[in-house]
Amino acid sequence: MAEQMPIGGDSHANPQAKSPGSIRKVTSNSPGDRKRRPWIVSMLLAMRPKQWIKNVLVFAAPAAAGKILDPKVDLEALLAAIFFIMVSAGLYLLNDCVDIESDRRHPKKRYRPIPSGEISVKQAQIFALLLLLAGNVAPFFLLRYQLGVVVVTYSAITASYIFYLKQEAVLDIATVALGFLLRAMAGGEAANLTLSNWFLIVASFGSLFMVSGKRYSELVVLGDEAGRHRRTLDVYSKGYLNFIRSISAGVTITAYCLWAFDKPTVVHNNALLIELSIVPFVLAVLRYSLVIEEGLAGAPEDVVLSDRPLLLLGLLWAVLLIFGILIF
Repeated sequence: MAEQMPIGGDSHANPQAKSPGSIRKVTSNSPGDRKRRPWIVSMLLAMRPKQWIKNVLVFAAPAAAGKILDPKVDLEALLAAIFFIMVSAGLYLLNDCVDIESDRRHPKKRYRPIPSGEISVKQAQIFALLLLLAGNVAPFFLLRYQLGVVVVTYSAITASYIFYLKQEAVLDIATVALGFLLRAMAGGEAANLTLSNWFLIVASFGSLFMVSGKRYSELVVLGDEAGRHRRTLDVYSKGYLNFIRSISAGVTITAYCLWAFDKPTVVHNNALLIELSIVPFVLAVLRYSLVIEEGLAGAPEDVVLSDRPLLLLGLLWAVLLIFGILIF
C-alpha cells in the first residue's frame, strides 16, 4: 500500500527539476519507438520488481527486537517477504489492468508492459490471480495464521484502493501508508515477536511521511495535468500535503527519539550506539524532505537507491542501530 504498495503513481523525476544528488533525464519517445522485449521479461517488469525493495520492511521488527542474527527468525521473515512480493506483484498487475486507459495518457506509465500492449490484459489477469491465490494461502500453511491474516488484510485493502479508495482524498494516502505499516507488522507476526508501541508509531507516521511526499512530487511533476492522471491531485494542494508531511515527520522523529532513549532501559545493550542512531535518522528524514521539495520523490524506491547522501545516511543509521541492539 507507501506502498509503495501497488499504486498507479509511479511518477519519476521532473525533467525541469534538479535532484539534490543528481540530474535525471527523461526521454519522450513513444511506446512504439521502443524495441519489443521478450514476453516473459515484459511480464516480470509488469510485476514491478524495483518496488519489491519495499518488502525489506518485513525485517524491521526482527532488527528492532535484536533477532536479526537468529537464522530461524530470518528464515521466517524471508518467507513473509516472499509472500508480500507475490501478492504485491499480483496487485500491480491488477492495478495496471484497471488503469490501462489513464496510464496510456501518462508520460511515463504508458511505457509499462500492459498499457503499451506488450502483454494482454487477459494474460496479466491470469498471472495476477495465480500470484494472489498463492501469496494469500501459503502463509496459513507454511508459517502462522497471524501472518496470513496480515497478508490477506493487505490484499483486501489494496484491492479496495485499486477499485475505489484511490479516488477518495485522504483515504488514498492513508491506504497506501497502511500498506507500509502492514509490511512492518508482518515481520513481527512471522517470527512471533511482540511489536512495541514506539515501533508501530514510527512505522505508521514514517509511512505517512513518504506517501504524502509522493503525492507532493506528483503535483510538482504533472503540474496542471495532475488531475487527469490521479483524481485526488485535483483536491490536494501543495500546502496541504506539506502540512501532512510536516506532522508525520515530526511525530516520526519524536517517536524514534523517545524509543532510542527508552530502549537501553528495557534491554541491556549498547545505549550509546542506539542514541547516536538518532543523528543519521533525523538527517535522512531531512534529506528525503529536500528530495520531496524538488519533486523527485514520486518513486520512493528509486530515491532510496539513487540518492547517494540518503543511501549513506540510511546505511550509517542501520549500522549504528543493529550494532547497538546486538552488542551486549
